[in-house]
Amino acid sequence: MMRKLLWGLGGLWMLILVILLLNSSRWAPPPSGKMQMIAHRGVHHIYDPTGVGRDDCTAIRMLPGQEDLEIFENTIHSIRAAVSAGADMVEVDVAPTSDGHMVLFHDWTVDCRTEGKGETRSLTLAQLQALDIGHGYSADGGATFPLRGKGVGKIPTVEQAIASETFKPFLFNFKNNDPAEADQLFAILRKAGRDPLAEGDGFYGAEVPVQRMRELMPGVWTWSKSGVKACTRDYAWMGWLGITPESCRDGTLVVPLDYQWLIAGWPNRTQARMDAVGAHILLIGPMNDRESTRGLTRGEQLTDIPASFAGHVMVEDIRKVGPALVR
Repeated sequence: MMRKLLWGLGGLWMLILVILLLNSSRWAPPPSGKMQMIAHRGVHHIYDPTGVGRDDCTAIRMLPGQEDLEIFENTIHSIRAAVSAGADMVEVDVAPTSDGHMVLFHDWTVDCRTEGKGETRSLTLAQLQALDIGHGYSADGGATFPLRGKGVGKIPTVEQAIASETFKPFLFNFKNNDPAEADQLFAILRKAGRDPLAEGDGFYGAEVPVQRMRELMPGVWTWSKSGVKACTRDYAWMGWLGITPESCRDGTLVVPLDYQWLIAGWPNRTQARMDAVGAHILLIGPMNDRESTRGLTRGEQLTDIPASFAGHVMVEDIRKVGPALVR
């Protein structure tokens, strides 16, 4: 009986050893290129994310120490500041206006950040650009609003954003599940002479417009929540068997900073497998932290990323993380 048990344990250890060797990153070819930092919303006011829902107002949760920061998310100034801080790509949110334009603005309504009221998509371009996007920011729960009057006229159109001389790719976020928004954005980019494939632009967010953008521009980087979930879930177990799941083909594998150990072949072999099926890898902030699903917020988090990693990294506070990478 004991002999059978020992043989069984020996066989189990041999199986584990084979799996580890099969997924060893040590003998995988080093990936080409370098890590690409995506500045989420560009340079923006960091807020406390604890308990915040998808449509909750974040401006009134601004962390102290930013009362003099006159740079607002999704603006030209924000994009340029993010690039200056070291961003390789800038994430922005798009929203159509009621009179046929498209602007950069995160919220479904203008109530949170501005003095205005109503849904963003129900307002004209002139109405949106007359608003003060610094109106609602507060670091003390609404006792004071130090940035009021500092954000008047700063909501840009997509055309203004891509002409902002950053020479960097954009990651466009669709907040609304309407394919017409993909058609509109595609038309704007084409009219402006911008080729997203050549520029390295990406598109993500709501499922339907992302799928539509994939149809309009085959080969462009696109991802939705369901697609990311499928690829990441499937690779989490199939990867250890040396299998790259079909759900990752032309998809995106998302890896939390504190779960890199769970990814088979991390990082070199994982990247080789994803490259073979045209997939991207996106590293995000730690899941066991209250900042989960967001990007990196501290420069020291960069030390947790392997030096050979050549995928994308979502960065929440590019002002801290970007300079840390240079150092």
